[in-house]
Amino acid sequence: MNIKSNLGILFLAASVVILAQTDDAALIVKARAIHDRVLKLDTHNDIEPSNFTADCNYKMRLTTQVNLPKMVEGGMDVSFMIVYVGQGPLTPEGYDNAYQQAIAKFDAIHRFTEKIAPDQMGLALTPADVLALHKKHLRIAVIGVENGYPIGTEIQRVKEFYDRGGRYMSLAHNGNSQLADSNTGEAQGYLYNNGLSPLGKQVIAEMNRLGMMVDLSHPSKGANMEAIRLSKAPVIASHSGVRALADVSRNMDDEQLLALKKNGGVIQVVGFASYVKTDSKERIQALAKLREEFGITFGGRGGRGGGRGRGGDSATNATRTCPVETDANSQTGRGRGGFGGGRGGAALDALAPERRAEYEKRLADIDAKFPPASRATVKDFVNHIDYAVKLIGVDHVGISSDFDGGGGVDGWNSAAEAFNVTLELVRRGYTEDQIGKMWSGNLLRVWGEVEKVAQRLQRER
Repeated sequence: MNIKSNLGILFLAASVVILAQTDDAALIVKARAIHDRVLKLDTHNDIEPSNFTADCNYKMRLTTQVNLPKMVEGGMDVSFMIVYVGQGPLTPEGYDNAYQQAIAKFDAIHRFTEKIAPDQMGLALTPADVLALHKKHLRIAVIGVENGYPIGTEIQRVKEFYDRGGRYMSLAHNGNSQLADSNTGEAQGYLYNNGLSPLGKQVIAEMNRLGMMVDLSHPSKGANMEAIRLSKAPVIASHSGVRALADVSRNMDDEQLLALKKNGGVIQVVGFASYVKTDSKERIQALAKLREEFGITFGGRGGRGGGRGRGGDSATNATRTCPVETDANSQTGRGRGGFGGGRGGAALDALAPERRAEYEKRLADIDAKFPPASRATVKDFVNHIDYAVKLIGVDHVGISSDFDGGGGVDGWNSAAEAFNVTLELVRRGYTEDQIGKMWSGNLLRVWGEVEKVAQRLQRER
C-alpha cells in the first residue's frame, strides 16, 4: 500500500470521527430543546418525613435522589411523592401502625407544599392543576399511595386518603396484604389464590367512584388481571419493568401488558437497575441452590437495596443529621438494587467460621462460572421502553424512576440526570410528540379519564 493510500484512509477515518462528533452535537442540541419543551413527570419518588421539616427539607440539595435543586437541574417538572408503608401483620395493631406511618407522609407533603416551599412547589389534585401550576413556573407534587395496607379493613379510609390528596394506590407491596396477593407470592405463596380479596374488590370499586387510579405495580399477576377486569376506569403500573427483558416477579409479562392496553391504561417503565437487568438464569439458580444448602434466606423488600427514602421511624430520625449533599457523599445510594450479589448478610455472619469459608469459596466459584451482570444503564432502561412501545403502542407507555426507593440506573441516578433519558429516546428516533406522551402526556390522559369515570359513577348513584 502506498503513502497516498495510507493518507487517504487516515483522512477518511478523521472525517468519519468529525462527522460523528458533529452529528452527536446536533443530536444533543435537538434533545435539549425537546427536553426543555415537554412536561416531565415521574410517577414514583419515595420520601422520608424527616426530610420535610423546617430545618431539613427538599429546598436543600440533600443526598436524596429527588429534591428541588436536582429537579431544577434535570428539568423535572412533576414528582409523584409516595406514601409508602411496608407490609406488616394483618392485625388491628399492624393496621394502626401502618395508618400512622401513612398519615405522617401525607402530612409531610402538605407541610412542604403549603408551608415550607409554596413559592417553589405546589400540590396538584387534578391534571388541570398540573398544567396550571406548570404555567406558574412551579415544580409540582402529586401524591401516590404504595400499598393499601394502611387502610386496614376500613373502606372509608380510601376516601380519607383521596381527600388527603392520594391520586393512585396499589393494593399490595412485597408481601400479601388484606386486599391483594403480592408478586412475592410466586415464591412465598398466596392468600387469595393469586388474586384479590373480597375487600380488595370493593376497594377497586371505591377507587373508581372517587377518581383514584388503580396501580398495578407490586401485586401478583393474577391480582392485576382481576383488577383490570373489575376496574371501570383505565389503570396504571406506576413503576414496573418488562418481564420479557428482566425475569423478575415485579415486572409485567406480555399478557399483562396487552390487558393494560385493552383497558386503556399506561405502564410507567421503571429505571430501577435490578428490574431492568438481571443476572443470568444459571447464576440465579446456582445462588438459590447455594443459599438453600447453607440455610441463608433474604427477607424484606425483594430488591430494594440502594434506596434512600425509606428510612426508619420518627423516633429513630429524631436526632439524625440532615443529609445535605457534599462532594464526599454525592455518590451514595447507587447500589445494584439487591439482586445477584449473594453475600448473605447477617445470615452469613451467623455461620460457623469453617462453614462461612466454604460458602465464600463456593460463591467465588459461581462468580467465576456465572459472573454477575453489570449495572443497568440508560440504554438498558430504554430497551424496556422500546419493547413496551412495540408491543402495546407509545400511547400506553410512560417513565418512572422509583428514586429514593432503590431506583436508578447508570446515567439516570437522580432527577438531576433526567436529560439523559430524553437524549437516549431521541437517539432511538422518537419524535417530540412521542417523548412528550411518555414523559407525561399518557399519564395525564389516563388520570383525566379516571376522573371522568368517577364523575359518571357519582351521577349514577
